[in-house]
Amino acid sequence: MSHNHSHGDCHDESHGDDHDHGHQHGLPEDVGHRDNLYARIDRANVVALNAEDAQQGPAVIKPWDHRLDEENYLESDADDQLIIRVPFTGAVKLRALLLKAGPADQTPAKVALFPNVENLDFSDIADMKPVQEFTIPQGRDIGEYHVLPAKFPNVTSVTLFFPAAQGAETTRIYYVGFLGQWSERKFEPVLTVYESKPNLADHDKIQGLNENWSAPGT
Repeated sequence: MSHNHSHGDCHDESHGDDHDHGHQHGLPEDVGHRDNLYARIDRANVVALNAEDAQQGPAVIKPWDHRLDEENYLESDADDQLIIRVPFTGAVKLRALLLKAGPADQTPAKVALFPNVENLDFSDIADMKPVQEFTIPQGRDIGEYHVLPAKFPNVTSVTLFFPAAQGAETTRIYYVGFLGQWSERKFEPVLTVYESKPNLADHDKIQGLNENWSAPGT
């Protein structure tokens, strides 16, 4: 596996480039409940790579009314990079990613989204371009990151890659959620066995996904 970093400020407007951005904070209750896909996530098969406790992967997939809980979280292990793969129980037309991270410099700088990739780990991700990515501001509220619907029309899983924290040695995630429309799966899911704890001898820092991703302090 390989690893690297990047930073950037995210604002409340969307940006018209190849890596579209856009998020909102302080979601009202009705927005949080509408089209929330918590019940459609296959929590038992959520996978976390380079996590301090790999078993905590499903713990950050919380119901909406537990979204502000900070007792259960997922923290990176060998460095500040983290991969979370979230499978759904059917096909999803994805509308938005919901995320709570931090605190402070443990907040990831960015998140890259890869839909429907069954076997993505650190050795693969360096050579792949994300379908969409967002910069993540520091804060203790819930960020809502709107995806481009045309790029996420029939999603059975989403892999989230957090390439770097905002200065800390580890990245911490408290809550991951999704908004969208679900339809019943017409086939049996393919389960994949992952390496839950990284072998440090095998895992170098991944180089940035594009030229805008740079190490902290550069």
